[in-house]
Amino acid sequence: MSWLVNTMAVPPILIVLLRVLSAVLPGKLAQLTSFAAFFITSMIMMSICALYGVFASIFLRTVGYGGLSQWTVARAFKWSMWWTTGVTFRVTNNGGEEALLTRPAVFLGNHQSELDVLMLGCTFPQYTSVTAKKSLKWAPFLGWFMTLSKTVFIDRANRTTARAAFDSAAETMRTERQNVFIFPEGTRSYAEQPELLPFKKGAFHLAIQAGVPIVPIVVANYSHVLNVKKREFHPGVVDVSVLPPINTKGKTAADVDDLVKKTRDAMLDELIRLSHVSGDGNGVPLPRASGRAGESGDGELRKRN
Repeated sequence: MSWLVNTMAVPPILIVLLRVLSAVLPGKLAQLTSFAAFFITSMIMMSICALYGVFASIFLRTVGYGGLSQWTVARAFKWSMWWTTGVTFRVTNNGGEEALLTRPAVFLGNHQSELDVLMLGCTFPQYTSVTAKKSLKWAPFLGWFMTLSKTVFIDRANRTTARAAFDSAAETMRTERQNVFIFPEGTRSYAEQPELLPFKKGAFHLAIQAGVPIVPIVVANYSHVLNVKKREFHPGVVDVSVLPPINTKGKTAADVDDLVKKTRDAMLDELIRLSHVSGDGNGVPLPRASGRAGESGDGELRKRN
């Protein structure tokens, strides 16, 4: 039994040692040790919360509240990361919290790095499930929890099975009023400026098929908090805006391209605005991202600042 206790004590001791070293070492070495301490802490917190999620999902499904599984684990991850790493996300715009209550809906968020898992933990509405690549289904703890908590697994290499997964998700949204959260960029951008990758169309087809609104969630660029490429981490609070729901009633597959453009333009405009509100602008000018200089929307953006 002592070997188990000793083994479990190793990660916390290592984290404390790395944090002490980051405070006394010079420059680049301090940066790398701080990043290592954050990385190890994050992996431990995620594993603990995923294990908790397995048991929470079983219990909640037994009592008829399985739709809350991912929300309760998200909140556990939010607070455990805040206490152990000093980083969190907060919704700052008026009306954002109200928009998060939209149900059912397809929630869309910009995808910057692995830290977006914490963003979900901080903003995740009740009765919401994520989408994930199918390979995660077999990951210990995390995959078990995701399987038990109504995650929509997508096989990106197989269009037929991917479409079937979205069909099933649309039916669940209609019958159980369950939300779905999707990163429409499809992969992490690791952007150091307020930028968005091209959007994939699956989320928009899902919203139209289910007949539910799209709620965009825009996270300020946080490369000053976590920069994976440069191996940098600094504790901090990242601002998040939740935009008004975008109606999809009466729309068909023929409207998807316009819906994608409208949503992406709105999210990019807000991402640039946030970079000026919560940072130094990252060198990006304030006029609207959609390039409609001189139009009323441009003036509205300036008023918000």
